[in-house]
Amino acid sequence: MAEPRKSLSVINPNDKVAQLRDAFAADGGAVAKPTAEAASAGNNEALHAEVIEALRTVYDPEIPVNVYDLGLIYAIEIDGENRVTIRMTLTAPGCPVAGDILADVDRKVENVDAVKSCKVDLVFDPPWTKDRMSEAALLELGLL
Repeated sequence: MAEPRKSLSVINPNDKVAQLRDAFAADGGAVAKPTAEAASAGNNEALHAEVIEALRTVYDPEIPVNVYDLGLIYAIEIDGENRVTIRMTLTAPGCPVAGDILADVDRKVENVDAVKSCKVDLVFDPPWTKDRMSEAALLELGLL
């Protein structure tokens, strides 16, 4: 006998974008720089750049901006054997598609030719804020 399907509630993307716009306006429109400063390249800057490009193909389905420019990636660590560890967060701890996003990050980073393996650590400290969004993300969402 088949297991009954569980239903997930998904926030309307327009509602999520509206929430981000409201938060941005309430904060006076301050803009933080992209998360590149938070990521560490280790010895391999070219591989680090390829990992960032892979991360830019992962989207939160509720927001039409990739996880890197949203500022969800807190750190990228690459060891001497090209094993990658990604430290990231979500816009909200109760994100109904968290597992899908994390799996997509893992899959896309492991598809980078030189990457031997990828480990994704989900953290909520420090909490994500819109100040972590890149200028490109703010423009995409109409916040600039």
